[in-house]
Amino acid sequence: MAAKFKAIALDAVDHQGLADWWCTVLGYRRKDDLHGVTDRPEHWPVPIVDPEGSGPAIWVNPVPDRAGGTTSGMHLDVIGDRAELLDLGATLVRAADSEIEWDVLADPEGNRFCVFAP
Repeated sequence: MAAKFKAIALDAVDHQGLADWWCTVLGYRRKDDLHGVTDRPEHWPVPIVDPEGSGPAIWVNPVPDRAGGTTSGMHLDVIGDRAELLDLGATLVRAADSEIEWDVLADPEGNRFCVFAP
């Protein structure tokens, strides 16, 4: 085996805000909060984790811009309610149709993710 999964990484102009958004959507917590770390500099990447330990770790990394607004190519697949995600600030990129059985949404920074119905 050449490699194994470590974490998912997302680039964000507002990495602090996007980390909070994904914590709300997934029920995650900032890793530092779970371990009592209070001295992480604001400009450092933000690790978020599933407090139950079953989901993958996500690092939300600061970037100065989004290279012309294109997505990074990295995305998440989630099981969830499309309407609730839209209410939380996601945008609909493509609805489920005859070709795909899931919705494609984008988070507030434009990172695309697939939503599968529960």
